[in-house]
Amino acid sequence: MRPAPAGEDWRGLAQRLPRQLRFGVSTWSYPGWEGLVWDGEYDPGTLSKHGLEAYHRHPLLRTVCVDRTFWRPLTAGQYAAYAAQADEDFRFVVKCPASVTDAQVRGDEGKALKSNPDFLDPRLVVEHFVQPTLAGLGAKLGVLVFQLSPLPWGWLGRSGALLGGLGRMLAAVREALPADAPVIVAVEVRDPELLGRTLVDTLKAHGATFCLGLHGKMPPIEAQLPMLRALWPGPLVCRWNLNRIFGPYGYADAQKKHGPFNAIVSEDPHTRAVLARTIHGVTGAGQPAYVTVSNDAEGCAPLSIQKLALAVEAEQEASRRAKASP
Repeated sequence: MRPAPAGEDWRGLAQRLPRQLRFGVSTWSYPGWEGLVWDGEYDPGTLSKHGLEAYHRHPLLRTVCVDRTFWRPLTAGQYAAYAAQADEDFRFVVKCPASVTDAQVRGDEGKALKSNPDFLDPRLVVEHFVQPTLAGLGAKLGVLVFQLSPLPWGWLGRSGALLGGLGRMLAAVREALPADAPVIVAVEVRDPELLGRTLVDTLKAHGATFCLGLHGKMPPIEAQLPMLRALWPGPLVCRWNLNRIFGPYGYADAQKKHGPFNAIVSEDPHTRAVLARTIHGVTGAGQPAYVTVSNDAEGCAPLSIQKLALAVEAEQEASRRAKASP
């Protein structure tokens, strides 16, 4: 597949950004990105299988979030097929299957059917997730994301049991990762009640970080940043998934409004500005930053990333001017 020539217009900016900063999208099979990411008309099936061949050549797109793993575990061979489409500098962000990180077994429409007996199971997380990703992606594995789906009150009311189980799972993950592997382990939550010192302590104890989840079910970015400050120094992992104007359950509405995902439709300058300052602070201290964006954030993930990159560059320039002034 061919990359869009317009992508080259961003190479100079990409070279001025911190090397430890990686922008990417959340899934990539969108024909509407013709002219932005790929040069030609491709159907979603072709893009799903082969789109990374063009995607990874865009100078601003140095990572991608593999979301499909949340719904069903992938094999080492499937991960290897993805890795084969990207160069050696590229890194993958991968979500753990919901079969481990959701406390409930759900039907096709997301309705809870029963309690999940495998919730936070240390053995399954290694066998179904850590080992296949390592075997298939190798050195191109950048971040393992463990998104805890919205929890029933039976779990939220027993934070000690919940965080104990999370800690045991994270310990198994760390043991399964090679000691010299620079893989970031990040935990994302969908319940604001979990934000606080006890979660911070659990993450610290097992060498994990907090993933900023930007969408309507969680507080805005500035209300989540204290979690990162409490874990400092450490990396930034951020998934900008949904514009808050659509509410906590507005993914379908966002898709309807934003399609075919080739333009900024629901601009969110506030989130972008705070995120750019956060990126600048983290990378300025020498820490890595992985930031993935969905079309549901503003309408077109590649264009959102371009605006974010420009905002980060502006932060860098403002910092240089401040240091140079008497």
